[in-house]
Amino acid sequence: MGHSQAAKAESRERVLRIAARRIREEGLTRPGVAELMNEAGLTHGGFYKHFASRDDLMNQAAALALADGESKMADAAHRNREEPRTGLIDSYLSARHRDTPGTGCAVVTLGASAGRGEAEMKEAYEKQVRGYLELISETAGGDDSDEVQADAMLTLSAMVGALLMSRAVADPELSDQLLQTVAARLKRTPVKA
Repeated sequence: MGHSQAAKAESRERVLRIAARRIREEGLTRPGVAELMNEAGLTHGGFYKHFASRDDLMNQAAALALADGESKMADAAHRNREEPRTGLIDSYLSARHRDTPGTGCAVVTLGASAGRGEAEMKEAYEKQVRGYLELISETAGGDDSDEVQADAMLTLSAMVGALLMSRAVADPELSDQLLQTVAARLKRTPVKA
């Protein structure tokens, strides 16, 4: 790859990473092309050298944001070798995760947008949901029984819902309580292998 092609690829990656962070913080409708390009240190006019349209950028950035979350969840599960499910729950339902949406789980941020989105967005979202369900099931020993799958769905739904609500409420005590209570309940009722 020549220098100009490498520079173009680097610029494109920078725009994608910035857009992925911004859509986790603000959703899909907020960041404009001009402000994303400016934040990347590029001109608005150069946008179409990298992407076919704003929708193209948003779809690719959403897929990147979703994929980033899966590796973070896997790392959290593997931090606690004795109790990987506990590690995953503690990391996901933490004040740190709540307070840093730009680097947090895009399943929370993009749920409503994916539900209204095109097939490409829904497929990227579904891929991550399936990946998270598989990871949660693995923390139960990898059993693929109906019971383990149902518990993984309940666990993921509770974690995503608690994080979403903890970010949305105005009362900091209620926000903390949502995270702590759901985490405690999920850890009290482990997935049955």
